[in-house]
Amino acid sequence: MKTVVIGGTGLIGSKLMSYLGEHGHEAVAAAPNTGVDTLTGVGLAEVLTGAQVVVDVSNSPSFERSAVMEFFETSTRNLLAAEASAGVGHHVALSVVGTERMPDNGYFAAKIAQEQLIEKSGIPYSLVHATQFFEFARGIADEATDGNAVRIAPVRFQPMAGDDVARVVGRVAVGEPLNGRIETGGPEQFRMDEFFREALAAWHDPRHVVTDPKATYFGTVPGERTLVPGNGATLATTRYRDWLAHNLTRR
Repeated sequence: MKTVVIGGTGLIGSKLMSYLGEHGHEAVAAAPNTGVDTLTGVGLAEVLTGAQVVVDVSNSPSFERSAVMEFFETSTRNLLAAEASAGVGHHVALSVVGTERMPDNGYFAAKIAQEQLIEKSGIPYSLVHATQFFEFARGIADEATDGNAVRIAPVRFQPMAGDDVARVVGRVAVGEPLNGRIETGGPEQFRMDEFFREALAAWHDPRHVVTDPKATYFGTVPGERTLVPGNGATLATTRYRDWLAHNLTRR
């Protein structure tokens, strides 16, 4: 079974390629650096020839509201049209836990638009909603930085390792289409400000965390449960302290 991974050379895409290959599946990475551009459509018809499954784990290069909406709407329309022509039987997309709970957030609104296009396409599909990746924790802290302070809301937070995200997406990709979605998150739930207070200390980062109920998450104030999955979610096994210790050792 040929599976095309859109964004297959990125963080999650490269991990997904490894997962599929290790489990005996034919996987092809599709990204601008492999000659496939979903924004222009260049290379799509060629790479989708003979494909049974397409997994979209691509991401916008800009999180600016209009740019991210343009990216997900244009790339998804082009991708779905090419899949229809190629006879692809399963479209899998990676999305974010909480999209429907924070629609005023520009990135989340763009992911909602992407999902709606997929749901209306007529192509059997599966949506995987994942929580924030451990690998993006520093980026979240940087975005919340004000001078030497990192302003974080005291809301629930349940991040997960990129490897675990790839495993969940991979299992979904080789299964039957859900025509719906599943949620996945890390094994531990934290208060977000406490997580980053401990994380900055572990990073030996001189910034300090300020608990701020009005602090925004990429432009929008999150609710208590905006960023965590609901009951029945698929929980990963990798704990942040273990992941961090392993990754610090590898540096």
